Amino acid sequence: MPISPAARPQTAFRPDRASVPLLAVSGGQLVAAPRPAPTSAAPRRARSSSNPYLRLLATPGARAFTAGNLIARLPMGMLSVSAVIMIAGSRGSYALAGAVTATGLAATAVVAPFTARLVDRFGQARVAVPATALAVLGSLALVLCVHHDAPAWTLFAAYAATATTPNTGGMSRARWAHLHRGDPAALHTANSFEQAADELCFMLGPVLAATLCGALFPEAGTLVGAVLLMTGVLIFAAQRATEPPVTPRTRAVASPLRTPGMPALLAVFLATGAVFGSLEVVSIAHAGGAILALQAAGSCAAGLLYGSLRPTRNVHLRLLLCLAAMTALMSLPLLAATGSAPLPVLALCLLLAGAATAPTMVTGMTLVQRATRPEQLNEGMTLAVTALLGGVAAGAAVGGWLVEHAGTAPGYAAPMSAAALALAIAAAGRRRPDRTPARAC
Repeated sequence: MPISPAARPQTAFRPDRASVPLLAVSGGQLVAAPRPAPTSAAPRRARSSSNPYLRLLATPGARAFTAGNLIARLPMGMLSVSAVIMIAGSRGSYALAGAVTATGLAATAVVAPFTARLVDRFGQARVAVPATALAVLGSLALVLCVHHDAPAWTLFAAYAATATTPNTGGMSRARWAHLHRGDPAALHTANSFEQAADELCFMLGPVLAATLCGALFPEAGTLVGAVLLMTGVLIFAAQRATEPPVTPRTRAVASPLRTPGMPALLAVFLATGAVFGSLEVVSIAHAGGAILALQAAGSCAAGLLYGSLRPTRNVHLRLLLCLAAMTALMSLPLLAATGSAPLPVLALCLLLAGAATAPTMVTGMTLVQRATRPEQLNEGMTLAVTALLGGVAAGAAVGGWLVEHAGTAPGYAAPMSAAALALAIAAAGRRRPDRTPARAC
């Protein structure tokens, strides 16, 4: 039986060619349907897609937790410098100031993995806020002990209490890994962004600390750093929508240290930390601390450029290439110092030497993320940071010994040798192929 025109379903007719007007059935007659007004969503998407960092920060909730994380991370480059200035100015002893900060570093190496394990087990917000509050109380206690001329042992005890400071950079990387799991390119950009943020904070933090302590009073750097740390962690923890969910543990899980390939990665981070520690001490002895900002600036710029590039699939090979570049570039300050080059030439060499730092750290963190179970991601990354800090301490000791006994020029052999050692360790671990599943990625 034929169907009357009025009874036919009134569906829009959409031709393939955009130039043909849309048609609709109305009252049995074909009429031109109004064309929807063009929106600006497509141009916005086109503009943002051209920049991987704008696309990364366009992730819902990303800007809020990134802002909090950057505020909390800036004191990481402030507190140790502020403590040295405050203690040395009050007690007249750089040896005491250095011993106090070294004790805090050793305490952090012990406590940080346990704090990260609690974060993985109970969630970022539930652990990071009280852990940060305890660390801030330690900083305030240090200020009071210095101000009231308390016995020296109280300085060690107060600064050791700051070891509960959570690894905010690791927690931020864990959020990116959760938000962009299954997207290695986006995660590569996120890791590069985080490393550049690290370099920026460690470049600006000491300058801000020295300025506050000099312009106001010796305790100002520690007080401002403590306020920024607590404020940033509160803002970061308040962003619950982007917080990785806690994975219930139905059985006992072995430590990430027992994960295949993880010990070799931590050894690479240890040797890489020795590069940073020795380079810092030797450069300060040779030309003053301000010149180190150039190395951090080179690393920051290289990290941002590295994150905008499409990464290769073989991450182990990428790590070898980055370490080889670091070894080669670390020879530049040695050549400049040995040849008695003027200070601007050494500054340029340090700027170039920093170009391989961030790409190496980004690639190493990517391998740690792939080797670590999702429910242990914070602990795995904190172990890497702990190994890095241990290497910084060892490298600083070796660099200081070389400067005192052989001079500053031969001292630049220490960072180059440490980079070569990291390359050798990574090459030895290359026997394990890159078949680790990209967990939490």
